[in-house]
Amino acid sequence: MHGNELVARAAADELRDQVLGYRGFHFNAIGVRRRLLVPDGVVKVMLGFGDPLRVLDSCDPTRSWSGSCLASGIRTTGAIGEHTGLIHGVTILLTPLAAYRLFGVPMSEWAELSVPPEDLCRSPWSDLPDRLAQIPDWDGRFALLDHVLGMAFDTGPAVSPEVTWAWQRIQGSCGRVRIEELAAQTGWHRRHLERRFRCQTGLTPKGATQVMRLQAALRLNEAGANWADASAQAGYYDQPHFDRVFKAMTGRTPSTFRSERGAASRHDAADFVRGQVTSAILANRP
Repeated sequence: MHGNELVARAAADELRDQVLGYRGFHFNAIGVRRRLLVPDGVVKVMLGFGDPLRVLDSCDPTRSWSGSCLASGIRTTGAIGEHTGLIHGVTILLTPLAAYRLFGVPMSEWAELSVPPEDLCRSPWSDLPDRLAQIPDWDGRFALLDHVLGMAFDTGPAVSPEVTWAWQRIQGSCGRVRIEELAAQTGWHRRHLERRFRCQTGLTPKGATQVMRLQAALRLNEAGANWADASAQAGYYDQPHFDRVFKAMTGRTPSTFRSERGAASRHDAADFVRGQVTSAILANRP
């Protein structure tokens, strides 16, 4: 295999409500390459067969993780992926509820973290990277993932219908829903909803609304709205409020993020999930 490759593919039809897609990647050693990943409500499982990738918390760079294979839980703060060598592998994009079913581990235990997948659940993750590496083409690798994930879903723990409904309601409203309303409509007390929701998604309902509001503002800005209009339409009190939240969640100001995102090539700017603004390539500096 020669050159750099980035291949996006949808999961099998029967998996698409849980698996948001696959991304095959192959990047040669080209010096330090850094990508900011903003909170997006997506769990990412990287199965690599190249050199390790380093992941840092964008708001607290003293927190970092490294490995060729990393499962990154749902986050309310950004992460920076950094590599200096050859990286080659596949990233699986999951809803948090799908990740709960696949790994069978409370999502609250690895939210905001990046850990080796086999540390969460040994089978089938322990040998999957080697099996993928032995397949010579992307179609074959994606087909193997469809098969393995389909079998894992069949044996995973069930997700509470109330949690599924609350997650979908938060997503559908772009985070503009009151937690009391969610609790009332599930028939649960607020604290019970918060416990079950955090166990099965990794976030509290409030944390999930913050992520969805941020994504709404990012999409509006991407579509051409200035930051003041985008933040107002997304439900922020005013632009200073939005600026504070944006920096607390990404480690950057909105204008800095826009500049970094705009400076990337079209290939580099590719987002992980269609319809969301998920990342920006960073200059080679801290």
